[in-house]
Amino acid sequence: MKRTERLIALTEILLSRPNELLSLGFFADCFDTAKSTISEDMVAIKETLSLTGKGRLETVPGAAGGVKFLPSISKKEAQGFLQKLAASLSTSERMLPGGFLYMADLLYDPAVVRPLGLIFASIFRSKNPEAVVTIETKGIPLALMTADALGIPAVVVRHGNKVTEGSSVSINYVSGSSKRIQTMTLARRALGTGKKVLIIDDFIKAGGTAKGIMTLMQEFNAEVVGLGILMEDAIWNTSRLIDQYFALLQFVEIDPSIGKTVVKANIL
Repeated sequence: MKRTERLIALTEILLSRPNELLSLGFFADCFDTAKSTISEDMVAIKETLSLTGKGRLETVPGAAGGVKFLPSISKKEAQGFLQKLAASLSTSERMLPGGFLYMADLLYDPAVVRPLGLIFASIFRSKNPEAVVTIETKGIPLALMTADALGIPAVVVRHGNKVTEGSSVSINYVSGSSKRIQTMTLARRALGTGKKVLIIDDFIKAGGTAKGIMTLMQEFNAEVVGLGILMEDAIWNTSRLIDQYFALLQFVEIDPSIGKTVVKANIL
């Protein structure tokens, strides 16, 4: 195998196994070549990843060390993607009766949620979360892609208890917008105690659901290191129950009488 071919093959392996520590011996066996040669190849791949902004290659020294690919997205590419997403959401076809915005098709499209997961991972990686927590249902794809980019598990809080999940912790919380008392539940086996968690959700209005998840995390002695939201309701003119969060998009305006919808991308 020529060096160019080997570099392509090495890169494909790294991209397909993100956040996994792979030894130089593993690559040497795969390509039947010396570790020193693989080490030189990794230097070239590391420089290329740095130039493209697709992530970084982390080297772990020692006998048990190796290399680990940490995926990310450049700020320029992320900003451009969010602006395009905001433009696609700012159409009259997405307007629903009652002043709601239809987003479900995008939230279940891998081509959309994969870059969003990379954006959230790039923002919160420095916080070193150990799990990504969300609540069913539309936040699940976002949380899963973020967890994949970070190399940590995703944990789903449910609105009701499932007998197939064993013992669980349930709390009541008040929805910030409707003021209704609701229940959320998390299985004890889903999340260990004392973890650092990142909360990801698709939308925030008054913040009641996010506040409820944070309260539930206290029952697991978990530390919430970040709260990432796809879209915040900028139309909401009352103070939110929480203010420490990072939203990628703003729902700025909707006027059914003229079929106008405005969604803007926040500055990263």
